[in-house]
Amino acid sequence: MADKPSYFVTTPIYYVNADPHLGTAYSTILADVQARYRRAAGYNVKFLTGMDEHGEKVAEAAAKHGMTPQEWTDSQAPHFKDLWKKLEISNDDFIRTTEPRQYKAVQYLWERMKESGYLYKGSYDGWYCVPDETYFTETQVEKGDEENGTPGAHLCPDCHRPLERVKEESYFFKLSAFQDRLLKLYDEHPDFVQPDFRMNEVRSFVEGGLNDLSVSRTSFDWGIPVPFDDGHVTYVWFDALLNYMTAVGYGVDTPEAAAELAYRWPANLHIVGKDIIRFHCVIWPAMLMAIGEALPEHVFAHGFLTVRNAETGAAEKMSKSRGNAIAPADVIDLLGVEGYRYYFMTDVTPGMDGAISFERMEQVYNADLANSWGNLISRSVNMSMKYFDGGSPARPADAHAFANPLADAAEGIFARYSARMEVLDYTGAKDEAMELIHAANHYIEDSEPWALAKNPEKADELAFVIYNLLEAIRISAHLLAPFMPQTSAEALRRIACEAETGTDDLAAMCAWGRFEGNKPVEKGDPLFPRLEAKKN
Repeated sequence: MADKPSYFVTTPIYYVNADPHLGTAYSTILADVQARYRRAAGYNVKFLTGMDEHGEKVAEAAAKHGMTPQEWTDSQAPHFKDLWKKLEISNDDFIRTTEPRQYKAVQYLWERMKESGYLYKGSYDGWYCVPDETYFTETQVEKGDEENGTPGAHLCPDCHRPLERVKEESYFFKLSAFQDRLLKLYDEHPDFVQPDFRMNEVRSFVEGGLNDLSVSRTSFDWGIPVPFDDGHVTYVWFDALLNYMTAVGYGVDTPEAAAELAYRWPANLHIVGKDIIRFHCVIWPAMLMAIGEALPEHVFAHGFLTVRNAETGAAEKMSKSRGNAIAPADVIDLLGVEGYRYYFMTDVTPGMDGAISFERMEQVYNADLANSWGNLISRSVNMSMKYFDGGSPARPADAHAFANPLADAAEGIFARYSARMEVLDYTGAKDEAMELIHAANHYIEDSEPWALAKNPEKADELAFVIYNLLEAIRISAHLLAPFMPQTSAEALRRIACEAETGTDDLAAMCAWGRFEGNKPVEKGDPLFPRLEAKKN
């Protein structure tokens, strides 16, 4: 295990009060693309996702469906696992906070917190948002009014739904004691929160002052018990955040668990939605500071998906009441799984809110996948089969026998691509691959292989051209594999490079001239059939 560097990437663990949706799928594919890239680049990857199953919100959802909380969460797990399988998610672990390993780890956390001196018992009297599982002070809440139909109500400043007044005995975590240490963290590690404008939001929040955090509840019992005080259960976020360490051995007293924790922790990357950035960039690092554990290297907060109104062009929040909600199955029906992955990873900028539409999905799919990438594969393989008896030309003895714009385009491509991938600039990384693909399509028109094939004296040049096209396909397939693993594997198979699928040395695979040639190639059906009809 330790012969390779570890790369530990996580998604949020998702609430089970509703089915997975476009937003949860977006977070998960963002992490999957990074995990696949890192494996290909030579890392030993741990990719974690899972379900957040405790708390008042889950208990309410279970009651609404006439189930116990455990029955409800058990019924929801297949919904997440099945969708992740369909979307080709390559997670190595799927954690549920109702598992024994999480129970044990959270109780161990309580003991460590008790020893730390940053825990005290008191009473909480304030406002609580059940949907967001978040506490708010009197100065933070929004006041309802006649205009929005909530006169006299106290509203959540984040989701704008009515808050509950909570009065109960509670344990408190001394979050206020970590203001200066957190600000020092942000100063010394300016890339701890990404993108950088999210760091500005986090810093501003902490500079405004921190209140101690209520971390136990007594008004309901669906949670992990506090080990030293009957009647108290763990506040859901105090439980959920620990999942990242639970999954790599925290709280388990064995040499094997200690070795895994030492190898895997700290996490390299937490991918979260912007709505939970305070928990991951303020509360979570403060918790880790309190118990003397290392902090994750980076937290990347992505934006929300919105829908582009076809008539006005304005971005709107998705909702069933507006009739504009889009389910993952709707997009899969239109684009296929790989087209789905490609669109959301390359046309929605990570970190920013992204307005999506079926019209735009079709434009991207047809332009990039059908007309460019798929067309290159089809034309190149067809010509190779036609001109070289169903196979490919051998590697040219002289790589400089003729002008080679594709080799020039591929020069340094891995360095440019990896620099983009490592900061989750997936659009920029895709652009590096597409530039080579576009260059190859232009190369076909400029070199005119069909004309070369008519002249026996041009046989060497024809072989050179077709070889270059297949080599450009080979490299492009590797670059696009984190986004579209199945079609990349199929492209490699069709040019007899299937042995390169699942590489762990992407840098070497992207070096020009590795294609051996002189092997059978296969035409196959179009990988990306052009979309002709718009879906409304």
